[in-house]
Amino acid sequence: MGESTLEARLEALRVEVTKANKLLPETGLVTMHSGNASGYDPESGMLVIKPSGMDYDRITPESLVQVHVPTGEVIGSSLRPSVDLPHHLFLYRNLPGVKGIIHTHSNYATAFAAVGRPVPLVLTAIADEFGAEIPCAPYIDNEGEHIGEAILKYRNRSPAIIMGNHGVFAWGDSPKSALKAAVMTEDVAKTVWIAMQIGEPKVIPAEEAEKWYDRYHNRYGQS
Repeated sequence: MGESTLEARLEALRVEVTKANKLLPETGLVTMHSGNASGYDPESGMLVIKPSGMDYDRITPESLVQVHVPTGEVIGSSLRPSVDLPHHLFLYRNLPGVKGIIHTHSNYATAFAAVGRPVPLVLTAIADEFGAEIPCAPYIDNEGEHIGEAILKYRNRSPAIIMGNHGVFAWGDSPKSALKAAVMTEDVAKTVWIAMQIGEPKVIPAEEAEKWYDRYHNRYGQS
């Protein structure tokens, strides 16, 4: 791999992760500093992530903190990375194919976190994107790799999980797809919460959900 190719790829990743971070407040997923986005380049072993406590409107591609995933070493930055870096590192090390991670405390999804409940599989939109309920892990402290370990323990095939009393982690094969999963998590959580004010939402049978998931992931959109 040529050095210029690596630099170009990491610069493109910085641009994409900057855009994902800026979209967090624009899509209503965060207030102030309550979330972060990162992206990962497996070939170089590098991730880039939001600096800790930085206002979203101040984030630039150059301000993102670069970290070597195998060692956790910060590369070429005097800024501190997000305090959620250990969780991002753990997931990149243990979820093959994941190249983007989003963490938020979006209102409706975090309301489910507050009561320790999953978002049930009651909408075709949930079947499409997630293929299952969006699980809710029990409360986990933020020491070391505990959150990452809990995500692996309690996740299903959904590209998102609600952490009890905490918030949302979402992931994908790019920062853009991770952002989509986070946005969809909040959107369906809101719809389900509204439905709960009317009555008891009706769960879609697993075999029916599979039809929607298969269509959306294998035949939807352009090749």
